Amino acid sequence: MAVWDDLVGQDRVMEQLSAAARDADVFVTAAASVPGEAPPSGGSMTHAWLFTGPPGSGRATAARAFAAALQCVSPDRAVGGTPGCGFCEGCHTTLVGTHADVEIVRTDQLSIGVKETRDLVRRAQLSPAGGRWQVIVLEDADRLTEGAGNVLLKAVEEPAPRTVWLLCAPSLEDVLPTIRSRCRLLTLRTPPVAAVADILARRDGIEPEMAARVARATQGHIGRARRLATDERARARRAAVLKLPLRVDDVGGCLKAAQELIDAAAEDAKQVAEEVDAKETEDLRAALGAAAGTGSRLPRGTAGAMKELQDRQKRRSTRTQRDSLDLALVDLTGFYRDVLAMQLGSRVEVANADMQDALERVARASGPERTLRRIEAIIGCRRALDRNVAPLLAVEAMTMALRAG
Repeated sequence: MAVWDDLVGQDRVMEQLSAAARDADVFVTAAASVPGEAPPSGGSMTHAWLFTGPPGSGRATAARAFAAALQCVSPDRAVGGTPGCGFCEGCHTTLVGTHADVEIVRTDQLSIGVKETRDLVRRAQLSPAGGRWQVIVLEDADRLTEGAGNVLLKAVEEPAPRTVWLLCAPSLEDVLPTIRSRCRLLTLRTPPVAAVADILARRDGIEPEMAARVARATQGHIGRARRLATDERARARRAAVLKLPLRVDDVGGCLKAAQELIDAAAEDAKQVAEEVDAKETEDLRAALGAAAGTGSRLPRGTAGAMKELQDRQKRRSTRTQRDSLDLALVDLTGFYRDVLAMQLGSRVEVANADMQDALERVARASGPERTLRRIEAIIGCRRALDRNVAPLLAVEAMTMALRAG
């Protein structure tokens, strides 16, 4: 299976990356016989790339596939084969995250700071251990702080030989103008629903009917579709969210629905913490030389490291809660999108076919203007959460706006 097979519905992007990988391979092959040659500065290959696209489009997947193609050592390349076979050591170790010359950076924190970025820049200055490329994949470039972005700018502006930066962000506006002007832009689109359903059935062994239903429900978001198909709790949580429009008939119902949304997001964060935090804490205690058991005393001078870990875990919990809440708001937006389609007599297929009765009920009780205002209220809530408004206040304001219409 070639590394490009995971890029669902991204034929144009695949062609561009394949061409760049071929040019990069030609350069590396030639440089092996002519040491000291400068890396390519024109053509289809360049030192910095920016992958943009909506959630679920596969930005990180495309970046990892390109990284694997750059490290491909398949013998088929000598007879005209395209780099990125998916089977050789270079491809395999890159895709599983163990290649010595590929650093894949994803964060479970709210932002990426200056310290972490400086560590990346230092890594980028190293020569590749395998003689091909030093590749830095930054999956959350939109989470760079302003200071971190300025640190990264210098590295992108004056790249080290044989270093390639692959940055991922939802849109151009999420990256500093000075950085994006020095990157080659690749814009991915939301994959077609039918293509997502097909890959879920073929590659993940999901029943075709279920695959089609979850692909339609998530409107082409591969990761969310896979989770809905395989996680009963995710399906139950989504079903509860989609019942919210029927529960905002009075003020009490609005406030109760808002509290339940917040509680569900908090429960998601708690589950992640239970799975990860305890192991992280115990591993750090062992590394610091503490005796087994959480009640044992830490060695002198190590309390700061433990405090830093606790702060990081707290920030991760906050992000998990926000991400879970945002996912619920996306589902809610999809519900009202279906309502609007019904009200306007559109022939577009509804995403939430399993909620047909509820959709028709809400569509009959209001007009398109009120539905649009409700969608705007949800969007406004998401923006408020991005600005660090207290989650409960933001969601309560939204549910009240849904009631008013």
